[in-house]
Amino acid sequence: MTIYEKMHQTKLYNAGEADLVEEQTGYLDKLYDFNQTRPTEGEKRTKMLKEMFAEIGENCYIEPPFHANFGGHHVHFGTGVYANFNLTLVDDTHIYVGDYTMFGPNVVLATAGHPITPELRKRGYQYNAPIHIGKNCWLGAGVLVMPGITIGDNVIIGAGSVVTKDIPSNVIAVGNPCHILREVNEHDREYYFKDNKIDWDEMKREIGDL
Repeated sequence: MTIYEKMHQTKLYNAGEADLVEEQTGYLDKLYDFNQTRPTEGEKRTKMLKEMFAEIGENCYIEPPFHANFGGHHVHFGTGVYANFNLTLVDDTHIYVGDYTMFGPNVVLATAGHPITPELRKRGYQYNAPIHIGKNCWLGAGVLVMPGITIGDNVIIGAGSVVTKDIPSNVIAVGNPCHILREVNEHDREYYFKDNKIDWDEMKREIGDL
């Protein structure tokens, strides 16, 4: 089994292998260039992301600085994904993010882990497990998603949560460890923040059919 096969099959491998590090460094050079772009260089950023990512849909926006172990090479974004400052993708294996998902500042998606036994850890061994995040999710500021996690569609993860178990669709989840608080319900279609109501007539005038 090659080191690349081990990377994507949750096998232990040495992340310091010379050829792997050389390849990774090339991806990180591209990431460095992306983070040096100006706010006025939107078209340039979009073009660079298409070259950096495994897949990325239309109308995605990532606010620099953006951090990724392999510069996004193992990242798959759908359409309209938004990321605020300091998104960190530990993309040693694949990360999948569905359409219109949003990331607050300082979110971390970490696919990599290390053996608990120090004999292997000190020699640079690690394993990776892919992360899957569905469509129309919102991960609040400072959320940490651990290796191998799947999050369903239409999920809100509260700020500062640490996601250690899978989260099903259509729920609000919070905490460390992250747990389901409640389902998304009809009340959420009426109120957007505390006692502030959604004016659906105004929304339809601005957006059209929803």
